[in-house]
Amino acid sequence: ISPSMPVMIVENKEHGNKAYCNLNEGLGKVLRFGAYDEEVIDRLNWMEETLYPSLKTAMEELEEIDLNTITSKALHMNDEVHNRNVASSALLQKLITQGMLDSGVDREILTKVYEFMSDNEHFYLNFSMANSKATMDSILEMEYCTLLTAMTRNGTDFGIRVSATGEKWYVTEAPVVDGLYFSGYSKEDAARDMGDSSISETRGVGGFAMAASPSIVQFVGGTPSEAVNYTKEMYEVSQGKDPNLTIPLLDFQGVPTGIDLRKALRKGIAPIINTGIAHKEPGIGQIGAGIVRAPMDCFKQALQQLSEDLDL
Repeated sequence: ISPSMPVMIVENKEHGNKAYCNLNEGLGKVLRFGAYDEEVIDRLNWMEETLYPSLKTAMEELEEIDLNTITSKALHMNDEVHNRNVASSALLQKLITQGMLDSGVDREILTKVYEFMSDNEHFYLNFSMANSKATMDSILEMEYCTLLTAMTRNGTDFGIRVSATGEKWYVTEAPVVDGLYFSGYSKEDAARDMGDSSISETRGVGGFAMAASPSIVQFVGGTPSEAVNYTKEMYEVSQGKDPNLTIPLLDFQGVPTGIDLRKALRKGIAPIINTGIAHKEPGIGQIGAGIVRAPMDCFKQALQQLSEDLDL
């Protein structure tokens, strides 16, 4: 994110903390996956000059949007709000469009904004990420707490943060993704895993909620039964189940929530992440999507640090 990019503000109203994120550009040749040609820059300029002001006008009319409600509904509509956001984006688009209509946004601009949202089935992703971060930041620096507050990757490194040790990062090499590739690309073209969107799994959605989204396998690979099994496995490493985010296929159990590094290490189960795949060469962008496991070395580092802090 550069200084010229407007961002959304997502507030955790119960705890008062906030998270921020830019808007999603779409898939394929986009800045966040390393593309930067004229098409990418023109899109970003349009987003800054037209899209953001229109959304700001809509939000002034709406005052606020409850993202937890959208996520809850979307989990009942075949989304897992990380790599499948079809329903959640439509629900968000409905609210934003009404806000633009009620606030009198110019009809030609409104049409272009509507078309941009319609063409981008991942429009909700960045809202979901910011919502997940606002949720997890609320447990930062809880004494003795071994729950993860963040997982992230940058194409080279993979890092986690743990509640009890605050903003300290535990870092190891980012893994290679096993996935489905766009036509003309293969694993040999892929960079190591990258992106901040694994805050989704830290929260309990994305890969942790794949049982809610059997269609996700058409994008990341695998079978619907494997998607269900991933969710069931993640209950083994989680502190509990979120009763506000439920999965119909699992008899409306809540999504697995709160990755406990002690459980993950004791049971030898690495958290699952579904993820986009970027080309290893700059300028090309996204070339696929797939499944990856969080590397356990950073979990071991975190447990060692906690042991030292507590003189165990």
